[in-house]
Amino acid sequence: MADKKFILNADDFGMTNAYNTAILEGYEIGILKSTSLVANGEAYQEAVEKVIPACPELGVGVHLNIIEGKALSREIDKLTDSNGVFNNSYGQLIIKAYTDKVFIEQLEKEFRAQIEKIKDSGITPTHIDSHVHTHGIPPIFELVCKLAKEYGIKQVRTQFEKLYFVPDVLIHLNLKYPVNLIKIALLNTFTVINKPVAKKYELTTNDYLLGVGYTSMMNSLTVSSGLASLKNKKNITAEALIHPCRYEDGTIDGHFREFQITRNQKLKTKIENLGYEITNYIVK
Repeated sequence: MADKKFILNADDFGMTNAYNTAILEGYEIGILKSTSLVANGEAYQEAVEKVIPACPELGVGVHLNIIEGKALSREIDKLTDSNGVFNNSYGQLIIKAYTDKVFIEQLEKEFRAQIEKIKDSGITPTHIDSHVHTHGIPPIFELVCKLAKEYGIKQVRTQFEKLYFVPDVLIHLNLKYPVNLIKIALLNTFTVINKPVAKKYELTTNDYLLGVGYTSMMNSLTVSSGLASLKNKKNITAEALIHPCRYEDGTIDGHFREFQITRNQKLKTKIENLGYEITNYIVK
């Protein structure tokens, strides 16, 4: 058995039908073994009733969402507008997490609602992560670890990404890439703070993450290049996060290209040749 583990995780499961279709079809090839379910997604029921039963070995985690859509809880005005729609930016969440005790109390209420909805659907979550990395904000991460421990969820995502470069000059010549570098610096700093917290709560986590530096630009080359950059590391778990969609009308965009990652047999072979076992967050 390989001493290096690779998890390709599809975030935003249950968000729309296009995400669900991509996850169902991506699972068939054997690269996609892990996903994260959005409890307040508009296609949640389809995900639970149609996709999960068809993917018996798919690890399903909780994708906590306080950025997009409607909350499951009421009377959480620190998180939502008067219609119950989440209305905080990432920056606002950082400020409130460090300064507002009531915000943390309301956040716990909403997180419990999302976790319990998934568990009540008959799912045993393999891990916890979040939409737009909000759980990486250290005070929020502490809360998430507390809840993971309470609900018997053994693993949580962290976001340390080793800087690496894809051998494609054009992919770096856009405004997204320098912004993504700032994200890496912020999330790596948060991870240094968060990993001892996960250990305190007896949770395990991934060692490296791929998908921040090339957010909105993920493809098979970014995945294989990221894994190759870790070739000298031993006994590690590397996770690549993607947001795959497969559209009925044949739309080709960044999300569709991320779907194509899950169907790439040559990539699967390359990953295995690099010494990785393709797996999920399930504790064997």
